[in-house]
Amino acid sequence: MAEITLKGNAIHTSGDLPKIGEKAKNFNLTKSDLSETSLHNYRGKNVVLNIFPSIDTGVCATSVRKFNEMASGLENTQVLCISRDLPFAQARFCGAEGIENVETLSDFNSGDFGKDYGLEITDGPLKGLHSRSIVVLNDNHDVVYTEQVPEITQEPNYEAAIQSLKA
Repeated sequence: MAEITLKGNAIHTSGDLPKIGEKAKNFNLTKSDLSETSLHNYRGKNVVLNIFPSIDTGVCATSVRKFNEMASGLENTQVLCISRDLPFAQARFCGAEGIENVETLSDFNSGDFGKDYGLEITDGPLKGLHSRSIVVLNDNHDVVYTEQVPEITQEPNYEAAIQSLKA
């Protein structure tokens, strides 16, 4: 369990992020067209998992915009922006913002992704949502970088995540 903060107040997650070197757990998430996808659908690609509480908050929206910018220059890499938001909200945001280099995925059905990756918030006002985290996978889907952002209102370290793909 990780202790993080929301505006300085301690809250907790359901576990710890996957460890570097581990094989990433498969997941089933919902795309904006309501179809299902899994990690297996990204075989042979590097994958950046940009995980956050809700696309309708400022920092979460900024992370999607920033990774959208950065993704355009990445070869053989898919950026997946994951939250428990409804797929309709994710699609509305991306359409309004012209987001086309990242893919939004929703864990609204079961929350299993958040539980399996140890990042479900277990207490406080955001209980049940995902903590702000980054998990980077190489093309074999081994974990090469993780970041549990310690304060939910802060942005992740975008550069470190992208650099981990070049190591």
